Amino acid sequence: MSADHARDPCPLSIVNDFGGAFAMGAIGGTFWHGFKGFRNSPSGERRAGTIAAIRLRAPVVGGNFGSWGGVFSIFDCAAKGIRRKEDPYNAIIAGFCTGGALAIRGGWKHARSSAITCGCLLAVFEGVGIAFSSYASRMQQPQSMPQ
Repeated sequence: MSADHARDPCPLSIVNDFGGAFAMGAIGGTFWHGFKGFRNSPSGERRAGTIAAIRLRAPVVGGNFGSWGGVFSIFDCAAKGIRRKEDPYNAIIAGFCTGGALAIRGGWKHARSSAITCGCLLAVFEGVGIAFSSYASRMQQPQSMPQ
């Protein structure tokens, strides 16, 4: 697999990934908590309840997404630097380490299970990505005409 030259180099990609993950979490949190605020408010207070729920919870969701994205990017860059390769194993290693690092406050057992879960989840994501790219490359190959 070749290196992705469209991405920023590692120190800059950490900041870029943190910001992108924060924005994605804040936007998703706005929709999610806006809907919940609207649904859980009394009929005369739906607009105020929606805005209050968005103001209180959307930044928290954005921060959670941002911290996960930033820590993942740090471990991804560390794996690239240590292994001197850019392949799907870096993302799996980074997912494993991120899951463990973010769950360490819950104890070793919780960190271990979270690390395994995140590593497996990233392995599935990478496997699906490889399968789709393999399928797309097969579709681009020229077909011979039967005679």
